[in-house]
Amino acid sequence: MNATAMTWWQVAAAVPLVGVAVAAAGYQRLGLTRDLVTAAVRAAAQLAAVGAVLLLLFAHAATAGILGWIAVMLLIAGQVAGRRGRAVPRARALATIAIATGSLPVLVALTVFGVLAVRAEVMIPISGMVIATAMQATGVTLLRVAEEVGHHRPAIETRLALGMPVTAAFAPHRRSAVRTALLPAIDSTKVVGLVSLPGAMTGLIIAGVDPLTAIRYQVVVMYMLLAAATLAATTSAYLAHHALFDTTAHRLRTPETAGGPGRWTIRGVVRR
Repeated sequence: MNATAMTWWQVAAAVPLVGVAVAAAGYQRLGLTRDLVTAAVRAAAQLAAVGAVLLLLFAHAATAGILGWIAVMLLIAGQVAGRRGRAVPRARALATIAIATGSLPVLVALTVFGVLAVRAEVMIPISGMVIATAMQATGVTLLRVAEEVGHHRPAIETRLALGMPVTAAFAPHRRSAVRTALLPAIDSTKVVGLVSLPGAMTGLIIAGVDPLTAIRYQVVVMYMLLAAATLAATTSAYLAHHALFDTTAHRLRTPETAGGPGRWTIRGVVRR
């Protein structure tokens, strides 16, 4: 049997693995049973639906179709990352901008230099990997920025009261958030090939491509992901910084508890 031709019966054989995860979570009383089942069902349904759409795109899509699909991925990724950092004002819009800033320059650069062919079967999977990496970095950055403000508000306001500019007052916390967001991408790049064979390389090898050719593709992919994560994390930190602070009055914006989620007012110590 062809090793690359997996049947639906073989896919069904993996379903008990979800049962193992559900049983382990239930035994530990983690409260994640419903989430695990929902995630497994959604993954199968979403992948099946996307697979059908991709068949059409690969067969008929022109450049406009590729760009449209990338735009949809960016919008969805922005919503997901924005939910992680919802304590930051306009988090979803900021997340979408940050993800686009991290992903699009990388994809455009490699397309211009001829590394990526402008074909649906190339651009869509690669774009998905890049956007997903930028999404994860953005979500973690926004979450950590909000946590840093919440945990270190007195220290930040003290610096502002002593006359320190907003950028300098928040700089240590912004750097901490970006470092945390970039650690997964950095660690993955460090151990690639030693601890894991990533998806692109594994897929090519399974498809029968020479390992050295697969390695060349994987090196390009890892560099793309590292660049996308760094650009997205730094951009989201910058945007979150300007959303959380009034840089003119040198004040910290905080959520208005009485007004509910999403309402923000200016509060803080005026710089003298």
